[in-house]
Amino acid sequence: MGDDVEHRKFTRKDRQNFRAKVHDCLDALAAMLADGQFEVSEPRIGMEIELNIVDDDMQPAMANAEVLEAIADPAGAEPAQHPEHTFQTELSQFNIEINVAPRPLRDDHIRQLERDLRTSLDSADARARSVGARLAMIGMLPTLREEHFEHRWISANPRYDLLNQQIFAARGEDIELQMSGVPLPGSADTEELSTICDTILPEAACTSVQLHLQVAPETFAAHWNAAQALAGVQVALSANSPFLAGRALWHETRIPMFEQATDTRPQELKNQGVRPRVWFGERWITSIFDLFEENSRYFPALLPVCTDEDPMAMLANGEAPSLSELKLHNGTVYRWNRPIYDIANDRYHLRLENRVLAAGPSIIDTLADAAFYYGTLRSFVDADRPLWSQMSFDAAEENLHSGARSGFDSRLYWPEVGWVSPQELVLRRLLPMADAGLEAFGVSAEVRDRYLGVIEGRCVNQRSGSGWQREAVVARERAGDTRERALAGMLGDYVTHMHEGEPVHTWAW
Repeated sequence: MGDDVEHRKFTRKDRQNFRAKVHDCLDALAAMLADGQFEVSEPRIGMEIELNIVDDDMQPAMANAEVLEAIADPAGAEPAQHPEHTFQTELSQFNIEINVAPRPLRDDHIRQLERDLRTSLDSADARARSVGARLAMIGMLPTLREEHFEHRWISANPRYDLLNQQIFAARGEDIELQMSGVPLPGSADTEELSTICDTILPEAACTSVQLHLQVAPETFAAHWNAAQALAGVQVALSANSPFLAGRALWHETRIPMFEQATDTRPQELKNQGVRPRVWFGERWITSIFDLFEENSRYFPALLPVCTDEDPMAMLANGEAPSLSELKLHNGTVYRWNRPIYDIANDRYHLRLENRVLAAGPSIIDTLADAAFYYGTLRSFVDADRPLWSQMSFDAAEENLHSGARSGFDSRLYWPEVGWVSPQELVLRRLLPMADAGLEAFGVSAEVRDRYLGVIEGRCVNQRSGSGWQREAVVARERAGDTRERALAGMLGDYVTHMHEGEPVHTWAW
């Protein structure tokens, strides 16, 4: 969720000062891009994984403070997490997040990351059990109910309550959540969610995996355009969020739910075409500067906290400016592929953050999704004729929502192919490109085969995490369970499978 901020009230002057400081940061960024002094290291894989906390009955457990304390306890019965993995709070008390330090993409580092994540997750779960909780790596917790979105369940970090206040102050009214679902297997009935919420906690239901890639400034636009073009395919392959508040909704309900839960626009501003805070974008770009400039031009500040830093003076002195205001503002514009400016070891760099993937279902599924993304992205960027020169930006956005709604049953538009199913597109075109891209990154053949084999198996079986969840709930309801019991029972089986570590397309129910 970004940097911590103190609880405070903002004045009109705060907002004016913040806007001016963001413009100063933009001027500094433009100068830095012109100088070409950004650090460009070898390609590295970095990620953040959001986790849900449940009790023994698979109900949401409002226990992130206790769980994090148990994980951090050096005297715990189980070993502490991997030293390059850190756990922290998220928006709701039923969430935590694991941050994975970057490591090289080449050779067998992805395989080693799988082992390390497995160790960290097992250790964290064992420590969570000591305080009566379990960890679930799933895109949307199926046992969440509307009462779990009450204000009292916001995490203690002042940033979250302040962000909640600012979004509602900008909006001026409660948030209306409306969604029509996709019928479950064997049913023609469409389930619907229609409710009013007075907090942004529905956003906390949307737990994701965020993939990072450090990128040279001159190639950032190509990487961002490629990631945008790929987003719909990613979502269709990895959908893992079919249930919320007892209803069967989209295969990847995270996408529309996140768009609605952080929307600062009342209906009148929507009618005027004002851009939403959760934003796919509206055009292919030519520079990373386009994205930061759009953020400052189109979106009012939510957290207008200023520092005393003078970024241009720091550049003149040969120092790396933090660009704090630009970074803070950027963190409150929720692009599905987000530009990141950061500093490490007194050197500044740029990263592309991919945010479309759901958390889970298993560690191997997560690393398979990452391998497919990095490999395909590389092939798109290296292609003689850019993919984004052959398809409209609107088609890429429509693919995202089509893949999120219907998963493997969706139809995606692709250049030279037309309308195609995700599985056919991946099996015939994108898997070879992913393999070639990973090979170009120096990833070993054994590692490529392991993770792209998972993607192939998922496509052949047409079973994502969402597909498994939907089938498992249908089977339980046919056996006589109520929806509530079916969701809890399914989640219990899911957590067991998750810890066993096999890919979701092999799971039984």
